[in-house]
Amino acid sequence: MAQGRKEALSVQALQFVDAAFVYSAFVIGALIRNPVRALTQKLGIFKGGLVDDPGLSGLMPLLFVIIPLTPIALEAFGFYRHPLRKRVRDSLLQMFKSLIIVGVVVGALIVFLQIKDASRIILGSAVPIAVIFLLMRESLVRGIVHHSVRAEDAKEAVIYVGSEEAMVEFERAMPSEILADYKVVAHFDPSSGTSEEFNSLLKKESVGRVIFAPKHTEFGDLAVLVEICEVQGVEAWISADFIQTQVARPDFDNMGGKPMLVLRSTPELSWALWVKGAIDFIGSAIVLTSAIVLIWWWVAILIKIGSPRGPIFFRQKRAGRYGKPFTMWKFRTMHPDAEERLDVIKAEKGNEMSGPVFKLENDPRVFSFGRFLRRTSIDELPQLLNVIKGDMSLVGPRPLPLYEVDQFAKSEHRRRLSVKAGVTCLWQIGGRNKISSFEDWVRLDLKYIDNWSLWLDIKILLKTVPAVLFRRGSK
Repeated sequence: MAQGRKEALSVQALQFVDAAFVYSAFVIGALIRNPVRALTQKLGIFKGGLVDDPGLSGLMPLLFVIIPLTPIALEAFGFYRHPLRKRVRDSLLQMFKSLIIVGVVVGALIVFLQIKDASRIILGSAVPIAVIFLLMRESLVRGIVHHSVRAEDAKEAVIYVGSEEAMVEFERAMPSEILADYKVVAHFDPSSGTSEEFNSLLKKESVGRVIFAPKHTEFGDLAVLVEICEVQGVEAWISADFIQTQVARPDFDNMGGKPMLVLRSTPELSWALWVKGAIDFIGSAIVLTSAIVLIWWWVAILIKIGSPRGPIFFRQKRAGRYGKPFTMWKFRTMHPDAEERLDVIKAEKGNEMSGPVFKLENDPRVFSFGRFLRRTSIDELPQLLNVIKGDMSLVGPRPLPLYEVDQFAKSEHRRRLSVKAGVTCLWQIGGRNKISSFEDWVRLDLKYIDNWSLWLDIKILLKTVPAVLFRRGSK
């Protein structure tokens, strides 16, 4: 069965892990070589000195072949397929077949390259150790998959679009393990619903994917619904065994072997996104740990001195990816009654930002030390907790309060919600105090989404440092 892009990337990740386990098995084999040799000598199985071979260094030419070849051979015999349905004996059989292939290649290399220094004890002990490691890794993955399948919150929420008959046929053709990854939160029938109802449904359910089974659906109705998905940055997965047309940024993928036409307006899943996630977690952990040690406690004390009645942290529901709410953390910079005074401040002072977002440079609700925190962007540090948790990224469109998102005048504005919200972005480094139009702000966010690359993230992070140090654009 052909695999989708997400499944293929998961297999590649497991192959890297298994390659590391194979190498670890050889390292352990080298460490226990002398004790094993001493035991075999005592039992009369092996005769010879204790140090008559170079150990692991003598196996290096073979390791350059064994380590990458082992995961490839395992994949060829289906080792990474159907983790929930496999039994231990199936895995052992697949590993045995792979071992034969790897053994033949290694034997040929030993003869062809005339390798005389290969340690038989290391080779012999590394094999069972590697088998144990791979079985343990597979058991762990199987447990994680079982837990994910059982946990409803871990499943990806999707909306089905099509007639009831078409969706029944679609699900009947899907393998059970594919369907187990999804949670259908709504079903929309184009023959009985309107495009306005579908648009509202996307906002309500905060999904990142809509699955279309367009049998018995007029193409014109389908095109309208697909356009709504594209505008909001939601992936539209269309059963593509009938459609032949040109659309914006089309891509073909498959789900359970069934061809699907995917219309993406966000960065595709790739190794670069994996690296972005790693940078988010590691970078946030390092900066957050340093901040807690150096300044966190001083900031907390000074906040309580500057505004003793309120809490140290400010928590607010913000719109995350696809509008899904999450609790964002910041150091509190306003007086405790700031939320209650918002409408009064708007009436008295006005709004320096056009559109649904409220910005005011000299906001009277901000206490004195809070102004310093804002100017230096220190108030943003607790958001690194959101990054570590996975609600935010280091780079991405700034998260807005839910009530501001509800006031979006255009559906296009919601496309800024199609990626994770970020601590910094093009708007932050571009002099945010100079931008008074929400349309310009959204334009920068969409420019980031449409041109995303790992290098763009790195450039934004590098430019954020001087922007913070020299207080460019902070209010």
